Amino acid sequence: MYYSWSKEFLEAGKRRLAGDTARAATCDEVKDLRRETLALKECVADLMLENRLLKKA
Repeated sequence: MYYSWSKEFLEAGKRRLAGDTARAATCDEVKDLRRETLALKECVADLMLENRLLKKA
């Protein structure tokens, strides 16, 4: 299992160094993912605050 992962990782690195830099995501997809990330971070912050308040109670 480790060997196959290592081989895939090294091959991907070789492709990147050779100039194979194709992107799978479009600009709109990246913007959507950034918005989703921000929303999730806000949710985590709210849950952390709530957790902290409950621990103090």
